[in-house]
Amino acid sequence: MTPTDLRDCTVCPSCDETDQETQHLLIVDDDAAILELLAEFLSGLGHEFRVANDGLKAISLLEQSPATIVITDIMMPNMDGIELIKNIRKTWPDTDIMAMTGYIRDFTYTDVITAGACDFVQKPFRLDEMEAKLNRIIRERGFRNKLKRLSARDCLTDLFNRRMFDELLEKETERASRQQYPLFLIMIDLDNFKRLNDCFGHREGDRVLKILARVLTASTRRNVDTVFRYGGDEFTVIVPQADSGQVRRIAERIRYNYLKENTGQTCLSLGIAQFRNTGDLRHDINRLIQEADEAMYAAKESGGNAVVLHRDGARGILWGSRALNG
Repeated sequence: MTPTDLRDCTVCPSCDETDQETQHLLIVDDDAAILELLAEFLSGLGHEFRVANDGLKAISLLEQSPATIVITDIMMPNMDGIELIKNIRKTWPDTDIMAMTGYIRDFTYTDVITAGACDFVQKPFRLDEMEAKLNRIIRERGFRNKLKRLSARDCLTDLFNRRMFDELLEKETERASRQQYPLFLIMIDLDNFKRLNDCFGHREGDRVLKILARVLTASTRRNVDTVFRYGGDEFTVIVPQADSGQVRRIAERIRYNYLKENTGQTCLSLGIAQFRNTGDLRHDINRLIQEADEAMYAAKESGGNAVVLHRDGARGILWGSRALNG
């Protein structure tokens, strides 16, 4: 989706949100009068903020809790503003920085922007100028956040998309390998979905996909499992730090909760595979996806409305309403 498409998107839930994150500002200046002035100014605008009187103190505060925007003086003891800006840009690249200085002959706009700041104000400054520059930074942050969200989310269901699946699965398998905890992948396919679309149209199909997305989110562990729209009517769930019994209960909960919804004759086929670390991460990821996919198709071949756990060298173990033959 290109930037011009943002105003035309009518189906993505995230597009109807304000995309205005809460701002956490940090003011850095060795002049107590400037700190007091900006503190009163930001309080009046309703922003959360902290203050620091030099760059070292600012770094310490950022390590405790990052800021969304830093407003910093340039000439300060211990660590000057240019060095602070470079440190922030390297360690907290999502933080926006506004620089301010009265030493305009020593530091140019180009110097400050090259260091990593996104704007510059000369002391003494007017508060309306500061407000205008701050509001521009906040608007641009909102726009970047929206673009970032749209690039990571499926526009119909608001679940993470296939690109994010590939990215997060690699990170999760690396973490599971390093920390040696079990990791499972659930592959999910809608049974009878084509018939639903053919009989009732794609609008009804979209409604069912949204229902499934809601069921998946409600049936998995919050802030632990991650749900994706893999493509078309296929969905996936990454399930870390769970044993086979736990992942079975999660899959069965998804299957059962979906059956309680008003989705016509559709049901779910779910395939489960466990990540096995051999030291070749790319090969192991591909095998995990393939085995989850094979287990899902075994569930479909059994008649659907079933959960199959992949077993190495065997067709699988089926849970649900039917027994798996063969």
